[in-house]
Amino acid sequence: MEKKCYVVVLVAFFLIVSCMVAPSHGKKQTEALGHLYEIKMKGSHVLNKSPFKAIHHINKSRIHGQEEMKEKDRIPKLPGQPHVRFSQYGGYVTVDKKAGRALYYYFVEAQQSKESLPLLLWLNGGPGCSSLAYGAMEEIGPFRVHSDGKTLYRNRYSWNHAANVLFLESPAGVGFSYSNTTSDYDRSGDSKTVVDNYVFLINWLERFPEYKERDFYISGESYAGHYVPQLAHTILLHNKKANTTLINLKGIIIGNAVINDETDVKGMYDFFKSHALISDETAYRISKYCNLESENNMDAESSTECNAATDEVNRDTYNIDIYNIYAPLCHDSSLTVQPKEPSVVNFDPCSDNYVYAYLNRADVQEAIHANVTKLDHGWEPCSNIITTWGDSPSTVIPLLRELLANRLRVWIFSGDIDGRIPVTSTKYSIQKMNLPIKTKWHPWYLDGEVGGYTQVYKGDLTLATVRGAGHQVPSYQPKRALSLIKHFLAGTPLPDTSRYI
Repeated sequence: MEKKCYVVVLVAFFLIVSCMVAPSHGKKQTEALGHLYEIKMKGSHVLNKSPFKAIHHINKSRIHGQEEMKEKDRIPKLPGQPHVRFSQYGGYVTVDKKAGRALYYYFVEAQQSKESLPLLLWLNGGPGCSSLAYGAMEEIGPFRVHSDGKTLYRNRYSWNHAANVLFLESPAGVGFSYSNTTSDYDRSGDSKTVVDNYVFLINWLERFPEYKERDFYISGESYAGHYVPQLAHTILLHNKKANTTLINLKGIIIGNAVINDETDVKGMYDFFKSHALISDETAYRISKYCNLESENNMDAESSTECNAATDEVNRDTYNIDIYNIYAPLCHDSSLTVQPKEPSVVNFDPCSDNYVYAYLNRADVQEAIHANVTKLDHGWEPCSNIITTWGDSPSTVIPLLRELLANRLRVWIFSGDIDGRIPVTSTKYSIQKMNLPIKTKWHPWYLDGEVGGYTQVYKGDLTLATVRGAGHQVPSYQPKRALSLIKHFLAGTPLPDTSRYI
């Protein structure tokens, strides 16, 4: 029996999570990761899962002059936007002039103290999903979209209360980012994405030189568990090669992050069992017949039994949102003539539809300086034109070790009702690192209530759960997420108390 049986296990796993929520338009973040594994496990498709290696040489021709570009990118006001006192910008940065490849960004300066607060980059995952769609418009940005798809309301827990926040749509083919060389969309992967992200940053800092020496942090969720440490590794490498600080990187923070294939899979099934989403019998059959720990061969009987068990998992979880197992589903995706009463703290499960309508409006695209080349496809929250993914390491644990060895701050947070990359997966991945415990597991508090739980490891790695949050933590628990990022950026422990409340 060949290793194809193990492939069947992974395909079953990722198809389970990819079909939980039926999309109303294009792919959603909730199925993009499953889509990757469906593609990469096809018999004729060879995907490189070897350890990540950064590109040591980046052609200087990819670094361009940015004079007067900043003011051209200024966004005076978004359509339907309430009044604000901070500045915002949006536009394109060319990362490969020969290929005609450019990445779109959206940037919001801090609401106060923009001159002293750090610069924070946010990346969404997928791979192939938009940081403008999710990060900016549904999670940590200053605005949310009303149910009319035309107007905005303020997110009072926006992360630009704590930092100057930069959102990047990458790689090319995601959101408004594009390439004039369409074959680029067939050559996407981790390595190419991180190079373009790095080139983007170097050019963006030329356009916004006041941030060149500012403390810089990278954040993200889901498959950005790959993007974030890979970019951090690349920054450290090129700072060392240049013998100077090109980018003043201080730390990374990743949420419900794809870290290690083996523990991601095992943790998901264990979470399903412990939260009564699947039967004990199904969980037992998966444990007995599905080889989750290695690529060793399975016999034909085990393969058949494994497939039957994962089919049962699929049936049991099909009609819930596995990215927040207690959240309601969107049952009416149509826009409303008059906006529904909005709530930042009670996330609307139909928000994807409102954002989709808003960002496809011509007046919005003109205001944010997007789609200037008149793309031959509409804006989508997750790309429909990236057809293959060439490389995806099976683990990023070695990169996390390297970042800790370089004295960077590393936080990993987890919404505790996400079933896709649940807290069990995150804990199993961290256990693989064999780090001594510095501060033992304890609850952290906000407003007199438990905000989650945390444990700190020697070497400056912090694990933090967020109570009552799904995969997109800031969507479901925005106030707790803001408290989390403030403590991360300040380098202070999450608040503890020795008394019972």
